[in-house]
Amino acid sequence: MPGPKDLDPSSSPRAMIGAELRYARENAGLSQAELGEPLFVSGSFIGQLEAGTRRLHLEYAVQIDEILNTKGFFERNCRALARSKYPDHFAEAAEAEAVASAIREYAPTLIPGLLQTRAYAQAMFRRGRPTAKEEVIEELVAARLERAHLLDDPTSPLLWTVLDEAVLRRMVGAGPIMAEALCHIATLAREHRVIVQVLPFTAGAHMAMEGSLKLMTFDAAPPLAYLQGLGTGRLEDDSATVAHHDLTFHLLAADALSPQESLALIDSVAEDYAHEEQP
Repeated sequence: MPGPKDLDPSSSPRAMIGAELRYARENAGLSQAELGEPLFVSGSFIGQLEAGTRRLHLEYAVQIDEILNTKGFFERNCRALARSKYPDHFAEAAEAEAVASAIREYAPTLIPGLLQTRAYAQAMFRRGRPTAKEEVIEELVAARLERAHLLDDPTSPLLWTVLDEAVLRRMVGAGPIMAEALCHIATLAREHRVIVQVLPFTAGAHMAMEGSLKLMTFDAAPPLAYLQGLGTGRLEDDSATVAHHDLTFHLLAADALSPQESLALIDSVAEDYAHEEQP
């Protein structure tokens, strides 16, 4: 029986390598739990790899090649797929985001990447990298805007975002840049492409004051939570942990303004920025 073909990472995301993993595992007569045991991972983790919601890391790929006798296939393709346009701490989350059926996110300080405009992204990256060459900034911006193509599909994924009021009030770039960025969010909301709520300052203390939160659900795999800090990020797949973060998001949404009230506030702040007035 012919072996699996090497993947072209430019045209095949993790879903393809996951399908090959399932084929090779079933051909070897192993269950997901049986393959996971020598790797010291759960059967559900193997299922996430096969569904394409988790990245296959090199150390696992090498062991899987040995267990399934796949002659270095997974190691070779794992090395190819590891070449990501995103920072290491975010690469796996970006790949999971691309295949999610629903994304719920709390943003404490910045407009989330999926909702950013080119000018906003440029201003943000330039501020954080004041000595970087223009081509470096443009590569970062291009990768950021490429992610936003997820919203081109009018039905999937469901994107529900809770923005802290600080996101609206913190000026990134000049007033016109903020006005455009907020109008872009308002347009997406009016087109029923996203659900947006604003968590006002008057809501007071809440469970997510220490950082951002992204929850992703999938059609054929367990949900994931992504927590991000300064230059760091972590994917969580433990069911109890994800459930706790799910509760946190719903509590934030309960304290936030309604979508209609949120849209009115976004419009008001955008108008202030358009007139170059500090809100």
